[in-house]
Amino acid sequence: MKRAVDIAGALTGLVLLGPVLLVIGLAVRLESPGPALHWSKRVGRGNRIFLMPKFRTMRVGTPDVATHLLTDAARWVTPLGAVLRRTSLDELPQLWSVLIGDMSLVGPRPALFNQDDLVALRTEAGVHRLRPGVTGWAQINGRDELPIPQKVALDAEYLQRRSLAFDIRILFATVRAAMTARGISH
Repeated sequence: MKRAVDIAGALTGLVLLGPVLLVIGLAVRLESPGPALHWSKRVGRGNRIFLMPKFRTMRVGTPDVATHLLTDAARWVTPLGAVLRRTSLDELPQLWSVLIGDMSLVGPRPALFNQDDLVALRTEAGVHRLRPGVTGWAQINGRDELPIPQKVALDAEYLQRRSLAFDIRILFATVRAAMTARGISH
Protein backbone atom coordinates (compact mmCIF):
# COMPACT_ATOMS: atom_id res chain seq x y z
CA MET A 1 0.00 0.00 0.00
CA LYS A 2 2.81 2.44 0.94
CA ARG A 3 4.51 1.94 -2.44
CA ALA A 4 1.22 2.60 -4.30
CA VAL A 5 0.74 5.83 -2.32
CA ASP A 6 4.36 6.81 -3.10
CA ILE A 7 3.90 6.24 -6.84
CA ALA A 8 0.57 8.09 -6.95
CA GLY A 9 1.94 10.96 -4.85
CA ALA A 10 5.14 11.29 -6.89
CA LEU A 11 3.31 11.19 -10.22
CA THR A 12 0.75 13.73 -9.04
CA GLY A 13 3.46 15.99 -7.64
CA LEU A 14 5.60 15.82 -10.79
CA VAL A 15 2.61 16.59 -13.04
CA LEU A 16 1.16 19.41 -10.91
CA LEU A 17 4.53 20.93 -10.04
CA GLY A 18 6.10 20.42 -13.47
CA PRO A 19 5.93 24.11 -14.42
CA VAL A 20 7.35 25.13 -11.02
CA LEU A 21 10.18 22.61 -11.41
CA LEU A 22 11.03 24.03 -14.85
CA VAL A 23 11.04 27.64 -13.60
CA ILE A 24 13.23 26.77 -10.60
CA GLY A 25 15.61 24.78 -12.79
CA LEU A 26 15.94 27.68 -15.22
CA ALA A 27 16.47 30.16 -12.38
CA VAL A 28 19.24 28.00 -10.88
CA ARG A 29 20.99 27.79 -14.28
CA LEU A 30 20.71 31.55 -14.85
CA GLU A 31 21.95 32.48 -11.37
CA SER A 32 25.26 30.63 -11.34
CA PRO A 33 27.34 28.41 -13.60
CA GLY A 34 26.67 24.69 -13.40
CA PRO A 35 23.78 22.27 -13.74
CA ALA A 36 20.31 22.92 -12.31
CA LEU A 37 20.36 19.61 -10.47
CA HIS A 38 22.92 18.23 -8.06
CA TRP A 39 22.98 14.43 -7.92
CA SER A 40 24.07 13.60 -4.40
CA LYS A 41 25.41 10.17 -3.42
CA ARG A 42 23.13 8.97 -0.64
CA VAL A 43 22.63 5.85 1.45
CA GLY A 44 19.36 4.12 0.72
CA ARG A 45 17.49 1.04 1.80
CA GLY A 46 19.83 -1.72 2.94
CA ASN A 47 22.70 0.83 2.98
CA ARG A 48 22.83 0.79 -0.83
CA ILE A 49 24.25 3.95 -2.45
CA PHE A 50 21.98 5.78 -4.91
CA LEU A 51 22.00 9.17 -6.63
CA MET A 52 19.45 11.61 -5.26
CA PRO A 53 18.54 14.77 -7.22
CA LYS A 54 18.14 18.18 -5.61
CA PHE A 55 18.09 21.61 -7.14
CA ARG A 56 21.63 22.91 -6.87
CA THR A 57 21.80 25.42 -4.02
CA MET A 58 25.58 25.66 -3.74
CA ARG A 59 28.33 26.81 -6.00
CA VAL A 60 30.08 24.29 -8.23
CA GLY A 61 33.14 22.94 -6.43
CA THR A 62 31.61 22.87 -2.94
CA PRO A 63 33.08 19.99 -0.88
CA ASP A 64 30.75 16.96 -0.82
CA VAL A 65 30.04 16.95 2.92
CA ALA A 66 27.05 17.76 5.10
CA THR A 67 26.47 21.52 5.06
CA HIS A 68 27.04 21.86 8.81
CA LEU A 69 30.58 20.51 8.31
CA LEU A 70 31.57 23.32 5.94
CA THR A 71 33.77 25.95 7.57
CA ASP A 72 31.79 28.83 6.06
CA ALA A 73 28.58 27.39 4.61
CA ALA A 74 27.21 30.83 3.69
CA ARG A 75 30.17 31.31 1.33
CA TRP A 76 29.11 28.27 -0.70
CA VAL A 77 25.32 28.75 -0.80
CA THR A 78 24.02 30.81 -3.73
CA PRO A 79 21.48 33.59 -3.04
CA LEU A 80 18.72 31.62 -4.79
CA GLY A 81 19.98 28.48 -3.05
CA ALA A 82 19.36 30.07 0.34
CA VAL A 83 15.72 30.69 -0.62
CA LEU A 84 15.31 27.20 -2.05
CA ARG A 85 16.73 25.65 1.13
CA ARG A 86 14.65 27.82 3.47
CA THR A 87 11.45 26.85 1.61
CA SER A 88 12.58 23.23 0.93
CA LEU A 89 11.88 23.74 -2.78
CA ASP A 90 15.33 22.29 -3.48
CA GLU A 91 13.91 18.90 -2.43
CA LEU A 92 11.18 18.70 -5.11
CA PRO A 93 13.27 16.76 -7.67
CA GLN A 94 13.34 13.90 -5.16
CA LEU A 95 9.84 13.04 -6.36
CA TRP A 96 11.71 11.36 -9.23
CA SER A 97 13.58 9.17 -6.71
CA VAL A 98 10.24 8.27 -5.13
CA LEU A 99 8.78 7.35 -8.52
CA ILE A 100 11.67 5.02 -9.44
CA GLY A 101 11.71 3.39 -5.99
CA ASP A 102 14.92 4.72 -4.44
CA MET A 103 12.94 6.78 -1.94
CA SER A 104 9.54 7.04 -0.30
CA LEU A 105 7.49 10.16 0.40
CA VAL A 106 7.99 9.52 4.13
CA GLY A 107 10.92 7.78 5.82
CA PRO A 108 14.27 8.66 7.36
CA ARG A 109 16.13 11.28 5.33
CA PRO A 110 18.86 9.60 3.27
CA ALA A 111 22.34 10.00 4.75
CA LEU A 112 25.21 11.29 2.66
CA PHE A 113 27.50 8.49 1.48
CA ASN A 114 30.21 9.68 3.87
CA GLN A 115 28.10 10.05 7.05
CA ASP A 116 29.46 6.82 8.52
CA ASP A 117 28.38 7.68 12.08
CA LEU A 118 24.75 8.19 11.06
CA VAL A 119 24.71 5.07 8.87
CA ALA A 120 26.23 2.92 11.65
CA LEU A 121 23.68 4.08 14.25
CA ARG A 122 20.77 3.60 11.84
CA THR A 123 21.99 0.10 10.97
CA GLU A 124 22.26 -0.76 14.66
CA ALA A 125 18.67 0.48 15.18
CA GLY A 126 17.34 -1.42 12.13
CA VAL A 127 16.38 1.83 10.37
CA HIS A 128 18.52 0.88 7.34
CA ARG A 129 15.73 -1.54 6.31
CA LEU A 130 13.46 1.41 5.48
CA ARG A 131 13.31 3.22 2.17
CA PRO A 132 14.57 6.78 2.85
CA GLY A 133 12.04 9.57 2.57
CA VAL A 134 11.66 13.03 1.11
CA THR A 135 10.47 13.90 4.60
CA GLY A 136 10.35 12.07 7.88
CA TRP A 137 9.60 12.08 11.58
CA ALA A 138 13.03 13.51 12.44
CA GLN A 139 12.57 16.19 9.75
CA ILE A 140 9.51 17.63 11.44
CA ASN A 141 11.01 17.32 14.91
CA GLY A 142 14.12 19.42 14.51
CA ARG A 143 15.69 18.85 11.11
CA ASP A 144 19.21 20.37 11.02
CA GLU A 145 19.11 21.20 14.72
CA LEU A 146 19.11 17.56 15.89
CA PRO A 147 22.26 15.78 17.02
CA ILE A 148 22.76 12.46 15.21
CA PRO A 149 21.79 10.16 18.15
CA GLN A 150 18.50 12.04 18.59
CA LYS A 151 17.84 11.90 14.83
CA VAL A 152 18.39 8.13 14.87
CA ALA A 153 16.11 7.76 17.91
CA LEU A 154 13.34 9.55 15.98
CA ASP A 155 14.02 7.40 12.90
CA ALA A 156 13.74 4.28 15.10
CA GLU A 157 10.48 5.62 16.53
CA TYR A 158 9.19 6.03 12.97
CA LEU A 159 10.20 2.42 12.23
CA GLN A 160 8.02 1.27 15.15
CA ARG A 161 5.06 3.61 14.50
CA ARG A 162 4.92 3.61 10.70
CA SER A 163 1.45 3.48 9.18
CA LEU A 164 -0.46 5.29 6.46
CA ALA A 165 -2.09 7.58 9.05
CA PHE A 166 1.31 8.43 10.59
CA ASP A 167 2.74 9.15 7.12
CA ILE A 168 -0.16 11.49 6.35
CA ARG A 169 0.40 13.28 9.67
CA ILE A 170 4.10 13.71 8.81
CA LEU A 171 3.31 15.00 5.30
CA PHE A 172 0.95 17.68 6.64
CA ALA A 173 3.45 18.66 9.35
CA THR A 174 6.16 18.89 6.66
CA VAL A 175 4.15 21.40 4.64
CA ARG A 176 3.63 23.47 7.79
CA ALA A 177 7.35 23.29 8.69
CA ALA A 178 8.42 24.21 5.14
CA MET A 179 6.17 27.26 5.16
CA THR A 180 7.80 28.53 8.35
CA ALA A 181 11.37 27.34 7.54
CA ARG A 182 11.45 25.82 11.03
CA GLY A 183 14.57 23.81 11.90
CA ILE A 184 16.74 24.92 8.97
CA SER A 185 20.20 26.13 9.87
CA HIS A 186 21.73 26.60 6.39
